[in-house]
Amino acid sequence: MGFKIIEIKAHTGYSDDDLKQLVAKKAGVKEFTWQIESKSLDARKKNDIHWLLRVAVHGPAISGGEPETSGPLEIPYQKRNKRVVIAGSGPAGFFAAFALQKAGFDAVILERGAEVGKREKGIIRFERSGEFDPVSNYAYGEGGAGTFSDGKLTSRSKHISRERNFFIDSYIGAGAPEEIRYMAYPHVGSDNLRRVVKTLREQYQEMGGEIRFETTLDDLEVQHGRVTGAVTTGGIIPADYVIMAPGHSAYETYRMMIVRGVAFRTKNFAIGSRAEHRQEDINRAQWGIAKLQGVKAAEYRLTSEGDGKHPVYSFCMCPGGMVVPAATSADTNIVNGMSNYRRNGKFANAGCVAGIHPDQLAGRQVTPLEALEWLENLERSFFEFSGGFEAPFCTIGDFLKGTEHAKIPETSYPLGLKPAPLWNMLPQVVTHAMREGLKDFNQRLRGYGNGILLGLESKTSSPIQVIREKNGLCTGFENLFMAGEGSGYAGGIVSSAADGIKIALTIAGV
Repeated sequence: MGFKIIEIKAHTGYSDDDLKQLVAKKAGVKEFTWQIESKSLDARKKNDIHWLLRVAVHGPAISGGEPETSGPLEIPYQKRNKRVVIAGSGPAGFFAAFALQKAGFDAVILERGAEVGKREKGIIRFERSGEFDPVSNYAYGEGGAGTFSDGKLTSRSKHISRERNFFIDSYIGAGAPEEIRYMAYPHVGSDNLRRVVKTLREQYQEMGGEIRFETTLDDLEVQHGRVTGAVTTGGIIPADYVIMAPGHSAYETYRMMIVRGVAFRTKNFAIGSRAEHRQEDINRAQWGIAKLQGVKAAEYRLTSEGDGKHPVYSFCMCPGGMVVPAATSADTNIVNGMSNYRRNGKFANAGCVAGIHPDQLAGRQVTPLEALEWLENLERSFFEFSGGFEAPFCTIGDFLKGTEHAKIPETSYPLGLKPAPLWNMLPQVVTHAMREGLKDFNQRLRGYGNGILLGLESKTSSPIQVIREKNGLCTGFENLFMAGEGSGYAGGIVSSAADGIKIALTIAGV
């Protein structure tokens, strides 16, 4: 049985039979099996948009060749009689616990929010009533903030192939679509993610793993650089190891860790607003037509040098999705984006943000605590402007001109819009950079300037970063680790999960 890799160009609406015929013709064989290795959309020419596929073909008439294999991640089981407490059930925290439980540790996940079913119901109530639920919202709860997102699985992190494969296999085994293994820009969709995180949690529990929902980590017991216990709303839990994976929104957790002697530093991050357009307009700009057979919805990725000092870029683009109220507390007003798997909503949205350092925003060198306070005050100022969770908004044209337009357009945002001078509500350095970036975006994507800007996008990444060793151990501690986006070393679902897995393997000595 021989093997070879072939590359195929296929029309966007191809069927399995179409692909089989293309493989047979390109490989020059009649008997074969095949597997898609990669798939990406080539839309550079609007009159010739097609899929590019890399296909592995096996057949008796094929001579030679050996498939490249990286091998699965092996986690040998050995009963350890050691307890690891993990704060946070997002990708970093959950996959750290999942791997540790497989390795024979007793893993306990602490999650301040609710399990995913209750969380979904709380979000629906919030969007209907405007009453914020501290345990069931877009920021906190089972699976972390990513559960209610587009579920993008792209990552620019290097040297995580084993961890990524473990993660992808786990997701597919829990019900995620097989295509996430080979798509160039894979996504799961929030509707699928809700089922996946629940199934994975049940698998973890069947192995003996423990998860405590609606349980907040209030403090750490520390003796001579070693954490001995986790102080929670449900009591003190003795621990041999502790992994902090709170995401980048739990400011009080950062503050507690700093009090306990964990060292942090400030770093670059990005803030701005969320841009919303009609999805058909984005489709026409990218494809030249309103709909394209075999492709859900057009995406875009835009970057600009901005003002030459602060880059401006689109962030977390959600085709066919909705803008959501991502508040982390009852007195903050923040927006984010979400899409379901089919990406069949009327609107497209993406962050439009400027990269910046906390020192530049404050006009002086600031401490990590001061950076958090500055950002939290900005999030509160948007709440105070709206008097609730209506999203302050303006058209992109008005943002560029500095003029208010009172007419409220149709939107996917569920809690309403309020006309606002966003160019004055954002820091002036951010506004200046965004204006230059928006001009570039409008030239690169036809009709981009017809959209609107909504609210405050402040959760692209953390403005601070823990000082840790290469293995994830917090510097100065024997058994305290920090993983995922909250650590400042990961961004997105895949890289966060890989970070958690790497830390788990370090603890397990694998």
